[in-house]
Amino acid sequence: MTTIAETTARLTASDGHSFDAFVARPEGESLGGLVILQEIFGVTDQLKGVARDYAGHGFTTLVPALFDRARPGTVVPFDQPETGRDLMMSLDPAKVLLDIEAAADFADDGKGASVLGFCAGGGLALRAAIGLDLKGAVAFYGTRLAEVLGPDLKCPMQFHFGATDTHSPPEIIDAVRQKAPGAEIFIYEAGHAFANEARPATYVADATQQAHGRALEFLQRLYGA
Repeated sequence: MTTIAETTARLTASDGHSFDAFVARPEGESLGGLVILQEIFGVTDQLKGVARDYAGHGFTTLVPALFDRARPGTVVPFDQPETGRDLMMSLDPAKVLLDIEAAADFADDGKGASVLGFCAGGGLALRAAIGLDLKGAVAFYGTRLAEVLGPDLKCPMQFHFGATDTHSPPEIIDAVRQKAPGAEIFIYEAGHAFANEARPATYVADATQQAHGRALEFLQRLYGA
């Protein structure tokens, strides 16, 4: 693992909206940029830990504060999912895509940027793979996928699903297979939020380790590492 440095950056989207982003950088040369897209809880300590892990493997990693569009600085406790869901649903996906684009531009040091999202961020990763010019995209148990599927992906993409996740039942996974035929798809003996160790009721360690290992290998392959 590489030594990392972390900070908070202030970014500005193309429509003039300014927002914060947690940044973790590897010391020395970066493999490329990676934008971590939040669940319905905001820029949590758990997500900052994910960013540090990927930075430790050589990526310049950002976690943009997407809730800043509606309620700046908000982090929702894990035991208040309804609050987080309502806040996420209040956001305009087209404007959130502008924030993701600004974060990707910030992370890109000339080698391209990718996105990796969880839950709502997984759905946003799919939107970004369709709407932005990215190196790659990874979705962990993405939600609202059916709303987005249809247009061709503009970059390679990898999906991770829990077999018992009611947000992505078999018909959703089948739709991903049909409408994104070039994407990599993996299914685990787990449910929703299986990769969040801060939520012990849903966390599945083996699935998490395997999924992140596959995601890292996918990203390293895209960047020629």
